[in-house]
Amino acid sequence: MQDAEEILQDVYMKVYDHLDDFRYDVNIKTWIYRITINQSLDFIKAQQRKKRSIFANLIRLSAHDETIQISDFNHVGIDIENKEAIEQLMRKIYRLPENQKTVIILLKIEDLSQKEVAEIMQISEGAIESLLQRAKTNLKKML
Repeated sequence: MQDAEEILQDVYMKVYDHLDDFRYDVNIKTWIYRITINQSLDFIKAQQRKKRSIFANLIRLSAHDETIQISDFNHVGIDIENKEAIEQLMRKIYRLPENQKTVIILLKIEDLSQKEVAEIMQISEGAIESLLQRAKTNLKKML
């Protein structure tokens, strides 16, 4: 909830700061929607950077602390294959249409609920489900 409030504050500030730049030949709702989506995606990217940073710090700490043991269940080759598969999937996700990409990232990567995603994207939960199904179909075709 605090994250949503923070994003909302950022959106309000961006709208206020850029109101002079608004082109009156477009719908103001669409303009604000686009700002909201961009702010949300920027926030998500920042959160992912934080997670990666925390994980990297934990690995560095564990390398210096002999009491922390990280079990190695996978062979190095399997780890590389998994990493390549994830990278390939992410490249395919980023090739999806913008709204489908947003739904996949928010639902499956950020693990938000359909209700939360519907609020972020300002569309119905049914529309979220439809976008998710289309995104899955498109990903299956690409893979």
